[in-house]
Amino acid sequence: MKIRLATIFSGIGAVEFALKRLNINHKLVFACDNGERDVEYDIEKQKEELLKLDSLEKKHDFVEALYESLTKKKNYVEQSYLANYPNLSKKMFYQDVMLLDGRDFKDKVDLFVGGSPCQSFSSVGFQGGLEDTRGTLFYEFARLVKEIEPKVFIYENVRNLLNHDHGKTWEIIKKVFDSLGYSYKFDVLNAADYGIPQTRRRLFVIGFRNDYKMYFNNFVFPPKQKKLLFKMKDFTENFSHFGGMSYNNYGEIEFDNIPGSVDSKYILSPKLYNYVMKSGTKTFVQKVEINKDIARTLLKTMGNRHRAGVDNYVSFDGTESLGSVRMLTEREAHRLMGFTDDYKIVVSRAQAYKQAGNSIVVDVLMEILKNIISTGIFNEEGQLLCLH
Repeated sequence: MKIRLATIFSGIGAVEFALKRLNINHKLVFACDNGERDVEYDIEKQKEELLKLDSLEKKHDFVEALYESLTKKKNYVEQSYLANYPNLSKKMFYQDVMLLDGRDFKDKVDLFVGGSPCQSFSSVGFQGGLEDTRGTLFYEFARLVKEIEPKVFIYENVRNLLNHDHGKTWEIIKKVFDSLGYSYKFDVLNAADYGIPQTRRRLFVIGFRNDYKMYFNNFVFPPKQKKLLFKMKDFTENFSHFGGMSYNNYGEIEFDNIPGSVDSKYILSPKLYNYVMKSGTKTFVQKVEINKDIARTLLKTMGNRHRAGVDNYVSFDGTESLGSVRMLTEREAHRLMGFTDDYKIVVSRAQAYKQAGNSIVVDVLMEILKNIISTGIFNEEGQLLCLH
């Protein structure tokens, strides 16, 4: 049996890569991400036009044409996604979640994965229903869950969502999840607890459709690993050349430990060095640290070269001397998100940093997926999924 997967806010395909590393048989139904391109249009008018169309291909092409008329910006996320997951047709990569009709995919998706930015909801008159969140991107995620009715959903967000707007946002989100016909559990997981030396805490909500509650009762979040096997330096190209990070038959990360070289363009110039290595200003001071064992949270703006109290820097010789300190390469950033070297980076440096910083850590998703699969929810017809 293949797990039928659909994702929104798909990014560079962290869950797809997790399934690949686990060697789990799966089918990509659709992906959707507009590549953070800001466009304006009359949503209701465009939805009315889409309803007149009688095929998925026509709907896809309609939205493609709409975006081409509204912006000249390229969807770099789509470029990265299709380069790495060629089994998904370009016709099944959608540009806009708000113009995606989940009813076209009802009974065609087993696992639905996505997230949304933090947005406040008005609690005035809130009745605990989906419509009360209309106008937010969380609404689009919840709407599609309701329309598609996947067996399982995974919703990911920053941990601060729990406290956003004094906790009101999370209370509303929980009520919406309650209204969708799903049983769910949530927890905050840190990448450093699951094999990746990066402090990255994210909220995960795992929902099982209520007619699969017997499987939901068997689901637990993965326990923390007792020992972190790698440090940040192990993920650098100085310690392991490009092509030296792979995974074994169990999906576990391996390095060949053959040293590689790093282009001098990543070394901080004297001017940048003096800026980066300062602790801050009179009113904002942070401890300057480079060559950390566990990386700070990778930011989508890491290419902007923030101060060393905010961003990650390493050095060729382990010192903090001028001429040795450098920023992470794009490849190293992807490695620290769990993407091994078979992942293809096909965009510019700036876009690659941004895409890595926006992603979910692959290894965290792997552990979640293993525990979802182990409940047996995808084995209904007696066909076993292979988990090493």
